[in-house]
Amino acid sequence: MFKLKPVSIVAMLAMLLGLCSAAVHAAMTVQPVVLDLQMAGRQMGGQIRVQNTGTSPLPVEIRLVEADLLPDTVKASDRLTNDLIAIPAQAIIPPGGTQAFRIQYLGDPEAPASRHYYAEVAQQPVEVPGGQSTIQILYNFQAMVNVASIVAGDPKLAVESAEIIHPAKPADAAPDAPAPPARIAFTVHNSSQNYGYLSSGSLSLVQRDAAGKEILRRTLSDSDIQQMIGYGLVGPETSRKFVAPIDLENPDGTAEVTLSGRGR
Repeated sequence: MFKLKPVSIVAMLAMLLGLCSAAVHAAMTVQPVVLDLQMAGRQMGGQIRVQNTGTSPLPVEIRLVEADLLPDTVKASDRLTNDLIAIPAQAIIPPGGTQAFRIQYLGDPEAPASRHYYAEVAQQPVEVPGGQSTIQILYNFQAMVNVASIVAGDPKLAVESAEIIHPAKPADAAPDAPAPPARIAFTVHNSSQNYGYLSSGSLSLVQRDAAGKEILRRTLSDSDIQQMIGYGLVGPETSRKFVAPIDLENPDGTAEVTLSGRGR
């Protein structure tokens, strides 16, 4: 799971207007999109590999920021962190080439809870010879970096609640457009001080009608969850709400969700 965003309105307009093929075929790929580290030992560091898929040299910079773990999502903040270091911090990658950046944890080795960050791989602008006009589209890929505490033990994920929700129509939907189908939403709580992943287990989803009769049962494996929902990070001692992207034929009744697996 990575995020791809133009860094300026001009770049966004260029993309929408089809002024540059890079809007369709980005000039770089980043792997992995999630990096799991530990606060001590051999796994204090790991690599993020950036490949230049374009035809020109690619200048990039690694920016390391704290992550915000919100009730229904995880996103990068604007707060730079000194807990991590990137080696090198900048590089110019030749066409077709790949650069490995080592991300190393430098924070408290005995912190009581896991910590969470983003490594932003930011494409840098290139100087244009005087007198020439051009539009540069600069991309920012975000790879998540999760650092497990070595003193907190394993994650402990459990489903707190489940419900059937009725999503509202998009603001730009036509007045006569049908309402979006109902879906099952559920909240997962992590009672541990270490983060866990929803996709490290399996999910069982059950819907019952008003009379209590089972009308839907669906089991999602770890790979199903990763493809349909994502990794599903749940931070230390937090709860997070997820929505299963399964359209319900019957919008009424009750929902039950069971999670199996230890979370990482």
